[in-house]
Amino acid sequence: MEALSGVRPPNAPLMISEAAVDSRQVIPAGLFVALPGERVDGHDYVEEAFRKGASVALVQKDLSIPYPTITLTPGQFSAQNTMPRAPFCIRVENTLTALQKIAQFWRSKLDLRVIGITGSVGKSTTKELVAGVLSQRYRTLKNIGNLNNEIGLPLTILRLGPGHQRAVLEMGFYVPGEIALLCEIARPHVGIVTNIGAVHAERAGSIEAIARGKSELVQALPPAPAGTAILNYDDDLVRPMANLTHANIFFYGLDPKADLWADQIESLGLEGIRFRLHYRKESIQLRAPLIGQHSVHTALRAAAVGLVEGLKWQEIVTGLQKGHTQLRLVTVRAQNGALLLDDTYNASPESTLAALNLLGELEGRKIAVLGDMLELGQYEEKGHHMVGVRAAEVCAELIAVGERSQMIVDGAKSAGMRPSRISWVSDVPEAIELLKKKLKANDVVLLKGSHGLHMERITAALEADS
Repeated sequence: MEALSGVRPPNAPLMISEAAVDSRQVIPAGLFVALPGERVDGHDYVEEAFRKGASVALVQKDLSIPYPTITLTPGQFSAQNTMPRAPFCIRVENTLTALQKIAQFWRSKLDLRVIGITGSVGKSTTKELVAGVLSQRYRTLKNIGNLNNEIGLPLTILRLGPGHQRAVLEMGFYVPGEIALLCEIARPHVGIVTNIGAVHAERAGSIEAIARGKSELVQALPPAPAGTAILNYDDDLVRPMANLTHANIFFYGLDPKADLWADQIESLGLEGIRFRLHYRKESIQLRAPLIGQHSVHTALRAAAVGLVEGLKWQEIVTGLQKGHTQLRLVTVRAQNGALLLDDTYNASPESTLAALNLLGELEGRKIAVLGDMLELGQYEEKGHHMVGVRAAEVCAELIAVGERSQMIVDGAKSAGMRPSRISWVSDVPEAIELLKKKLKANDVVLLKGSHGLHMERITAALEADS
């Protein structure tokens, strides 16, 4: 109540456990935030949330339910008002804005350091590995799943307690100003920028606009010595962000000019990677369970956070070696023994090129099943074409799925891939039937496409019974 009105009620404060916007995720003594939506309106589920044990519901419209409601409009709530017994509703102008305001208020009460992560590719894997490293010393909280936007990040903040020492928060970007808003709520001390690519260019407008949006994290950091920007030295659009902040700058990459850099990178296939880290006058040989040579950048980011946050090398190395092999890549066996690399959660040119590079590092006849990449805007043709060129270099066979994937086919043909090795299908069911005919026991198959195609159905159809 104090967060929303600036007034502390005279009766005893009500303890709230955490917040939810889905009534199915409400826990006892929780806060339910009724968000209106195009298809589902949270206001229709307030009673269900109360039945699940919610103490308070934030609403922005009048409801015909038998629970008291406090209206937070000017002049209608003062220090003389007492709060009713739970459960009850709080009526506000905008429930999303109110959720963000509550999270911002709660964050201001907590004494901890926040690590913010943004970038076009690798945010989630970086979040997982950074949290794993920091957990070697600090009690650490991270976003669950992809709760990285204007709704998910406030919900994560409200899960923080006084015992937490570090928070690792992934920050997504769709439109300019979004990361700035998230930073107002989270107040990060450390900001990591992974890279800049064409993801969501359809909404953001251009690569340059995406870079400006991501740089909002760097600009929001406190000045040195409290703040540190951890930047990818190898990315020409990330490196100049050093000029946009008064925080400390910590570069990572494969270039010896970076503060922390790596060489002697070796892929061990699905067993991980081996590489050598360099920091100041120290060199450390390291093996980590991260799939693909490109994952060395993820390890560098996590190690950089460990160094900035005062961890010893042994703590950092232990955290890296316990890291997830790949957050969203799933490896399963098909019914005939072929290996399926299911990376179908989503796709961009950058992430698909990285997945193709991983495919190239593995043994066996290589097949890529590549679907449409959505929301690329002006980079749609170029992005698909690049992927097709790389597929021609890596794969014995290419199966393209969806209307846009015809541009992948064009790219593969331009790189000299024989038409007999290329197939195009319009949808996932066709891809399943084609793969059933083509698949051999020693094949390694990469499945990659935007989430909207639901290419995970291919894995479900081909996977061997466990």
